[in-house]
Amino acid sequence: MARMNGPVKGGGSSGPGQPGGADGARGRGDRGDRRGGPPRERESRSALYKEDVVRINRCAKVTSGGKRFSFSAFVVLGDSKGKVGFGMGKAKEVASSIDKAVRNGEKNVKPFPIVNGTVPHEVEGRFGSSTVRLIPAAPGTGVIAGKSVRSVLEKVGIHDILTKAYGSRNPMNLVRATFDALSRLRTKEQYQVLRGVEL
Repeated sequence: MARMNGPVKGGGSSGPGQPGGADGARGRGDRGDRRGGPPRERESRSALYKEDVVRINRCAKVTSGGKRFSFSAFVVLGDSKGKVGFGMGKAKEVASSIDKAVRNGEKNVKPFPIVNGTVPHEVEGRFGSSTVRLIPAAPGTGVIAGKSVRSVLEKVGIHDILTKAYGSRNPMNLVRATFDALSRLRTKEQYQVLRGVEL
């Protein structure tokens, strides 16, 4: 009888709290949701950085069974207080690709010098065949820029600026060119330290 009861007890391992039971199945489902990126995580990240999806591309892989689609997202995110970054992500679903892009962008967030809601001086940045020029503007001017460049300037916290784009109008190139221009900015104090003189 003891031998007969052994398998019965072993079968009870699939009850609640065990991997084979109802709770175990629910636990695996929770892990799958975390991998896909639940809306809660996106909300918690957006509380620290505001994100803006610049572009979403759809890629198709042709196989013997048909076409397999995937999506790549390009995201700009910042805190509107001088910090901004961009990231890319690719997944089989749009939401998952945006989650990956946000996680990648959080690693690339950097501070840039902003003076009175605008850039300290005129500067020009390039990436590929795209060129972006940033020109300081008086208070009340607003952000005079295209959609791609505006997404970066607003996320970094610039409120008044004039811009001009030359060459390629590819959104991703324009965003990278804008970041190149921001990386060339220097404040008056920084120039004094570099040159060793008072300005």
